[in-house]
Amino acid sequence: MGLFNNIKFFVLCHGLLQLAQLLVSGYLKGSISTIERRYGLSSQMSGLLASFNEVGNTVLIVFVSYFGSRVHRPRCISIGAMIASLAAFLIALPHFFSGEYEYTHNNMNDLQAKQSNQTCSKDDGHGIHAAFPILLLGQLLLGIGGVPIQPFGISYVDDYADKKNSPLYLGILFSVTVIGPALGYLMASFLLRFYVDFNTMSQESIKLDKSDPRWVGAWWLGFLVAGTLLFLTSLPYLFFPRKMETEETTEAPVKPTSENFIEKKEAGPSHVPELSLTQFLKRFPSIMLRTLRNPIFLLVVLAQVNLAAMIAGIATFMPKFIERQFTKTAAFSNLMIGGLIIPSAMLGIMSGGMVLRRLSLTVKSSAVMCITAVLLGSMFALPLLFLGCSTQRIDGIYPDTSQKCSLDCSCSSEDFNPVCGSDGTEFLSPCHAGCRQKSSDEKMKVWNYTDCSCVESISLPGFASSGMCDNGCSHLIVPFMILASLSCLMASFSQTPSFMMILRTVKPEDKSLALGIQFMLFRVLAFLPAPVLYGSAIDSTCILWGKKCNKNTSCNYYNLDLFRQRFLGLQTFFIVGGLVFFILSFLVLRRMDSIQQWKTKQWSNVATGEKGQETGNQNALPVLLKQCETNSVL
Repeated sequence: MGLFNNIKFFVLCHGLLQLAQLLVSGYLKGSISTIERRYGLSSQMSGLLASFNEVGNTVLIVFVSYFGSRVHRPRCISIGAMIASLAAFLIALPHFFSGEYEYTHNNMNDLQAKQSNQTCSKDDGHGIHAAFPILLLGQLLLGIGGVPIQPFGISYVDDYADKKNSPLYLGILFSVTVIGPALGYLMASFLLRFYVDFNTMSQESIKLDKSDPRWVGAWWLGFLVAGTLLFLTSLPYLFFPRKMETEETTEAPVKPTSENFIEKKEAGPSHVPELSLTQFLKRFPSIMLRTLRNPIFLLVVLAQVNLAAMIAGIATFMPKFIERQFTKTAAFSNLMIGGLIIPSAMLGIMSGGMVLRRLSLTVKSSAVMCITAVLLGSMFALPLLFLGCSTQRIDGIYPDTSQKCSLDCSCSSEDFNPVCGSDGTEFLSPCHAGCRQKSSDEKMKVWNYTDCSCVESISLPGFASSGMCDNGCSHLIVPFMILASLSCLMASFSQTPSFMMILRTVKPEDKSLALGIQFMLFRVLAFLPAPVLYGSAIDSTCILWGKKCNKNTSCNYYNLDLFRQRFLGLQTFFIVGGLVFFILSFLVLRRMDSIQQWKTKQWSNVATGEKGQETGNQNALPVLLKQCETNSVL
């Protein structure tokens, strides 16, 4: 089959597969706040969910370095993609057995509520409690299935593409790794506009407006779409050969020379010494220790880990932050991330690579470029700490925690149907506002409440409208997104230079394993713990947890000042941490340069020494070499 012997077709298939794989990842993070609300998860639990795919990935990624070209890479990619497809369907599964989404309804009981109208059936409780383990299992399988996709795909392209075309093909595949999550957020922005149970309910029976804080979108639908795409894009890999003819480009004929022969001989996969798995596992710790003892490698990786932790926080919780801080919908928040933040990061990565290629920077100059980029990113990130507003006034919750008026109404503590009083005070429900009458629009989605005894009014009884009160921050969304995009643009500018610093400072024979160690450290130190850390910080700012059947669910209200300070404070901490490690790497490189210059000078003095002292210089040479080695220790 000629088509499956074409490396260009492989690149096309692999681009589509990576797009589908990363679509799942981006979509999950885009719908994480919706899943929180649907299943009553805390931010810490949702952070664990977001990072759990890294568990399976981290455990198995080291073995990819061993197997390399020893296996049928296209078929391994296909099997991995099918596992990832199964994982996407598994993540969507809880929707189909956990029953319809329940919330506090706009019925007459809301006005004189003695009990919450949410049911506590045993079957529904089991369904909700079983959802989280299934979501975790789906994420675990998603990580396991994703292990062979990128490493095997990239190595296959590099082995069988023409040397001149290989950078272009790899650049296309790396670009997809940024485009995929962006499309995931955009898909979440579109699908979360549909009600979660639209497949079992008629349009007329859906009584919530999309801007209602109780709204839950169709989070499960995107996983079915992405899972189907993953399965379809996995099928072509079953027909690609284990080994492919190396791509040839049409060039002007040249006379055969020894150099042409050597170049042709070097084309195709590099032949590495065959090691048994036991030999590989024995060799790996020594290579890892040798690599970690390289100060430049260690410092640059630690800088990248800090920036990766910052990215993990943005990817997982920035949509939720925008929702809460600026009173926006989940669909709007995901549109901002997928349409503005991620494209800014992509532009920064591409710009960094173009500058590096045009200027042909040394390792030391690359460190200066990284320092400059991250410093500018920090300068744009710092003002974000001050762009925000306090939590709106909520009766009995913030800033005064004493409830006076609504105590006489005996309202259920589990009700959450927020209304905004005419005096600017928000209430948990019409009952908490003391309202006695209500009216609605034609679609019965926007309700107005009158004769509200707990709403302060000078003459006539107060009134209230459904939904949360505006906290006065909507106008700050534009400057916030501009500064956040510029910060991501500048910070991502350092990715390519820092990557090249690693490649140029490790031994050639250790290069592939060094990259494996780098990505393993990314997962262990950044992608695994960072979302949980951010989630814990966000949970610590909650001032009212939701309740159902006397159990805590997701948070209903946050102290927005603390939310902003702790969430963006962590972002600033990590970006400054990356800056510090880049500065340290520059200082080490400068010291190494000065030592190298001193060595060169000493060698020059020995070479140009007087002939009468030649013997003495020769005797002193071993001592001089020993002294140079001592001074080289950092």
